[in-house]
Amino acid sequence: MPSSTTLQWARDEFEGLFKQPAENVNQYLTDPKFVERTLRLAGTQPLEVLEAVQRSLVLQRPQTWADCVTWACHHWHTQYSNNIRQLLHNFPPDQLTSSGAPFWSGPKRCPHPLTFDVSNPLHLDYVIAAANLFAQTYGLTGSQDRAAVATLLQSVQVPEFTPKSGSANASVDDSRLEELKATLPSPEKLPGFKMYPIDFEKDDDTNFHMDFIVAASNLRAENYDIPPADRHKSKLIAGKIIPAIATTTAAVVGLVCLELYKVVQGHRQLNSYKNGFLNLALPFFGFSEPLAAPRHQYYNQEWTLWDRFEVQGLQPNGEEMTLKQFLDYFKTEHKLEITMLSQGVSMLYSFFMPAAKLKERLDQPMTEIVSRVSKRKLGRHVRALVLELCCNDESGEDVEVPYVRYTIR
Repeated sequence: MPSSTTLQWARDEFEGLFKQPAENVNQYLTDPKFVERTLRLAGTQPLEVLEAVQRSLVLQRPQTWADCVTWACHHWHTQYSNNIRQLLHNFPPDQLTSSGAPFWSGPKRCPHPLTFDVSNPLHLDYVIAAANLFAQTYGLTGSQDRAAVATLLQSVQVPEFTPKSGSANASVDDSRLEELKATLPSPEKLPGFKMYPIDFEKDDDTNFHMDFIVAASNLRAENYDIPPADRHKSKLIAGKIIPAIATTTAAVVGLVCLELYKVVQGHRQLNSYKNGFLNLALPFFGFSEPLAAPRHQYYNQEWTLWDRFEVQGLQPNGEEMTLKQFLDYFKTEHKLEITMLSQGVSMLYSFFMPAAKLKERLDQPMTEIVSRVSKRKLGRHVRALVLELCCNDESGEDVEVPYVRYTIR
């Protein structure tokens, strides 16, 4: 099990702790058919997803920073001590296969459990990173105060490990699913509550992402007596960075900067700019003039991929434009009849839409339609939406038009 395996394990752990549960909770709270869809998943997935939702909303929902530290400490014991002890309970170090060969041999390396030590920097690194990320998913404020976290850990009560025996069966799973469906809190009882999924970002050294990955991976490596990986190597593997020779990178950056200087200097002629091709192994350097962007036209209006429609979503009265007003705006201002309107993969309007659904949407604000169709609330940081159009001109002919930048803030 090389360090790349433990790092991939840590990446999966990150997604499974700080992204997927939060996304599932938000879907449960906003989509009435979430449970129904989840129950149609294959194998043990329904049980795993609903148990994760229950943990996030009930069993492990923190109220304070101290709760987050407690959760991180308990999770440390689960992953690096209790799970390993359970594995060794099921398959002891001297276990033999049916053929009489040692079970723990070849690619199967026998692990050993770790004992938590608050004075061990790696153990404290893990708790601080995990607790901060856990807090972020609930919108709570974290802390980097190592001494304060160490003090909090002194009072955390960790249950004694008791090995489990036996195996689950289908009837037990079915009854557990029914129990989960009955005990999950109703979305109506959690008005305004939402979680914040975390997308992994390797290049911000202040967000605890790489802190967690490095600590989680190296603790896993210690379980299996694998040499640890330093932060640099961990970032290369976890971030799936493709190595590049420094001289090549420097040459590419230099060529890019030359073109940026031309932009800053105000060169307007296309032949002032150059595409660059290089191979330092030969060596070969080649340059060519870039091709002009293809030109399109509707009526007498020419446009390229650099053009767009600018639409202000907020009207002078402070209210947002409705779908009907958006359609009327293009018919009045641009003499274009919109036949289809989409945002990303979400279809907001189409000429073949059922009459009842169309009637419902026409008077709704644009952002409300986007949120309902995509089943995602727009973040506070979103200032504009990119909308794609299919349009007919006044003669009923299909015409290509630029995208729309729909400003909402």
